[in-house]
Amino acid sequence: MSKVAKATLGLMVVTMLSKCLGFARDMVLGASYGLESDMYIMAMNIPKVLFALLATAIATTFIPLYYESQREGGSEKAIKFSNNILNITLVLGVVISVLAFIFAEPIVKVFALGYKGQKLAETVMFTRIMIFGGLFTGLSNVMTSFLQINGSFKVPGLTGIPFNIIIISSIVLSVKLDNIYILPAGTLLAMASQFLFQLPFAYKKGYRYKAVFDIKDEYIKKMVYLVSPVFIGVAVSQVNTTVDKTLASTLGNGSVAALSYANRLNGFVMGLFIASVAAVIYPMLSKFSLDSNKAKFSESIVKSSNIIVLMVMPLSIGAMFLSTPIVKFLFERGKFDSQATQMTAIALVFYAVGMIGFGLREILTKVFYSLQDTKTPMINGVISMALNVAFNLVLIRYMGHAGLALGTSLSALICIGLLFMSLKKRIGDFGQRDILTVMVKTLVASIIMGVVAYFSNGFLSELLGEGFVGSAISLFGAIGIGGLIYLITVYLLKIEELNFLKDIVKARIKK
Repeated sequence: MSKVAKATLGLMVVTMLSKCLGFARDMVLGASYGLESDMYIMAMNIPKVLFALLATAIATTFIPLYYESQREGGSEKAIKFSNNILNITLVLGVVISVLAFIFAEPIVKVFALGYKGQKLAETVMFTRIMIFGGLFTGLSNVMTSFLQINGSFKVPGLTGIPFNIIIISSIVLSVKLDNIYILPAGTLLAMASQFLFQLPFAYKKGYRYKAVFDIKDEYIKKMVYLVSPVFIGVAVSQVNTTVDKTLASTLGNGSVAALSYANRLNGFVMGLFIASVAAVIYPMLSKFSLDSNKAKFSESIVKSSNIIVLMVMPLSIGAMFLSTPIVKFLFERGKFDSQATQMTAIALVFYAVGMIGFGLREILTKVFYSLQDTKTPMINGVISMALNVAFNLVLIRYMGHAGLALGTSLSALICIGLLFMSLKKRIGDFGQRDILTVMVKTLVASIIMGVVAYFSNGFLSELLGEGFVGSAISLFGAIGIGGLIYLITVYLLKIEELNFLKDIVKARIKK
């Protein structure tokens, strides 16, 4: 696992830089517009949903089929396949963008049931400005897959840096010039930057653009067969997000923004740890599957799952115990007041409940895709979506926007159980008992850590006061103490994957 550790370390470092800028972006947005950023957040979500279906579905099937075309026809055939996918994605993206631009108002009404009058009109205008940026999402995902196949994991992780810098600049300019439309225009440019940033690096790895457009290509036919279930599976995930925000739009001002800010904190974990491990492990799983190497394949599943559990479980429990001081430290300034902190913190608690579910779902979905089985994740995803909608409709009555976060988490946890059972049925024993053992041990260590961190924060807050400096020292002091307790407990419980973290530290020290 040393190679995986090094690759994961590199990706985590650049992702950390990107995510820190992402938080800076949200802090600037929150301070500038507070919970009044509902319209922008909702409009930004629409191209994400519409294009995530196309982008993720194609990018997911791209990697195993690239390896297959390379094996049969060498690098030249693989590059031709890449260009074909890129051009098909471009054409489909333009078609979707034009249609979404024309029908922006009815689309917004579907996504934001509670928006009316000026709020609806401005959201429609924001959507029309940003919608064309969505097509770059598909092109960017193709480039990301190409770079990952060719061993370049850091460059895709860096795309968030220009993306966030451009959006932060547009927020500042929109306030300074008192023109809110600068914000969606800057976001459009930011979306385009993700693709343009990766293109020169792809050329260094051997990519050469050619105007290839062949929908009758054998790999395109195979991709269509594989991509249909993926498309539905990704649609399910996007429907879950859309249902949350659509129902939140009926609760009054601030609910959409509070869920979005809380989900950003949840997304930090997804992007930094989970996506980093999944990005490195997916090409390996695809190779082991193609080579019919079951031993290595099973070992990779266990190792990657346990690493996710080891890293994500303490973050999940920690977020539950320290939700209010975390949100207060990151966002409470300017127009983001104590009420916004309270609304966001409670949403964070319930999103954190399902954090481990979100993480393992990412890994297990990649496992099935590497087996070129796209139907199983689709079926489980549909079940998860139905449960999410049912939970949301019930819980929103009693818990408001917090119920939407809890419903999403519960459906993710159930989905994980279904995926584990499906995988065992598909390939037999793959070491699931080892995963369960590590999960129980890590949960025990995380709860101990969470209790210690909670009381440490309370003690330090009383000692140092509630000012910004005092709050910062209290929070990070509590995190440090809790983290130390967690590492000691994990060591005493003899969790083998702790060696992976040691590999990362050693690799970092050598650098």
